[in-house]
Amino acid sequence: MTKKLTLIRGLPGSGKSTLAKTLQGVHLEADMYFVDANGRYQFNRHKLSQAHQWCQKQTDYWLKKGKNVVVANTFVRHWEMSAYKKLASKYNAELEIIVCREKYQSIHDVSDETIERMRQEWQE
Repeated sequence: MTKKLTLIRGLPGSGKSTLAKTLQGVHLEADMYFVDANGRYQFNRHKLSQAHQWCQKQTDYWLKKGKNVVVANTFVRHWEMSAYKKLASKYNAELEIIVCREKYQSIHDVSDETIERMRQEWQE
């Protein structure tokens, strides 16, 4: 059976997490790195790089185990998906990229200014 890596991209509040939870596979997001032992989300922009490294390592781990993986991150620029594309190739996994475009409230309270900046930087 072919493994599958699904990348879900979109701006904050576009429905990425909601969609990811409906798909078959291990659900991962860089934001999960910021959830403490009590289940509280504690974002720290200074640890964003570590969060993305953690997400990539988890993706590697689960693909190696033969699991389907669903990664929901903003992926505003194309290069942000490159490590995941390499992992799909490494494990001969089918790669699917889904773009979410809905406009819900951001579950992580991302400011309107930040979302607008990301919108300006978005690569189709």
